[in-house]
Amino acid sequence: MAEKLYIEALREGLREEMLRDDSVFLIGEDIGVYGGAFGVTKGLIQEFGEKRVIDTPISETAITGIGVGAALCGMRPVVEIMFSDFTTLAMEQLVNQGAKIRYMFGGKAKVPMVLRTPMGSGTGAAAQHSQSFPAVFAHFPGLKVVMPSTPYDVKGLIKAAIRDDNPVVFFEHKLLYRIKGEVPEGDYVLPLGKADIKRKGKDVTIIAGSIMVIKALEAAKELEKEGIDVEIIDPVTIKPLDMETIIKSVKKTGRVLIVEDDPKSFGWGAEVAAGIIESEAFDYLDAPVKRLAGKDIPIPYNPNLERHAVPQVEDILNGVKQILR
Repeated sequence: MAEKLYIEALREGLREEMLRDDSVFLIGEDIGVYGGAFGVTKGLIQEFGEKRVIDTPISETAITGIGVGAALCGMRPVVEIMFSDFTTLAMEQLVNQGAKIRYMFGGKAKVPMVLRTPMGSGTGAAAQHSQSFPAVFAHFPGLKVVMPSTPYDVKGLIKAAIRDDNPVVFFEHKLLYRIKGEVPEGDYVLPLGKADIKRKGKDVTIIAGSIMVIKALEAAKELEKEGIDVEIIDPVTIKPLDMETIIKSVKKTGRVLIVEDDPKSFGWGAEVAAGIIESEAFDYLDAPVKRLAGKDIPIPYNPNLERHAVPQVEDILNGVKQILR
């Protein structure tokens, strides 16, 4: 395995799929000559040309609509929305059209489209460029929602998303782009809908997604020094959600902390908590299910306020200790 940045693994996955399948193309704002706002698509227009790496005007509505239409015509578009905040401009195309068409046509039509978008705070981008929307899109039938946390995951999952015959919303936290990790050379695909055990433990289960997996792993190292053995489950995809793996872990540890990046109210963590309470894992709980999430406020521009708007490592440490008490 080679050590690669998250952004490199993602680009490699896109490139391999474009080489494998001529129907795969990329479309979005500044993804061509500029290489994308965060550099994900850098160099791909030079290799594949302007017909397969398409720069567009600033119109999320048009970009996503083209993606849905192209998918219906047999292509496999990968749409990039520069910031996840602006997926809100494409709700009609994605939620009302792309997500519904396969059902409305009795399975005779399909929409094999991926919508990639960077999300999350931590870069000083303020209230309109820092939001996290996985829970929003997980609410809509017909969409799959993915949020990889490691370079290994992001490559295998982008390839799986491109090959899927349904629209997939693919969230990449901006702070993960420079995270390094081991990535196998060559082709591999990770299944959508399968959670991953990032760390095995016996005392408490942390269920964390995206950037919070990295923070949870850091917290687990500190807790280990105090004799607390943490298991960390990364749902990887929250739609479909792998409750089987989560329930198995909770039954083993009896205690659970759910950590998410987005605001707490109506977040995906609430769905996980409900799934635990409604399952046989409820009888194994030695403490109430605890949720740790972002505050119900717009993300502040001030860096100190921004940091306090979402969970940090010390919050996870305190959360685990509260559960154990």
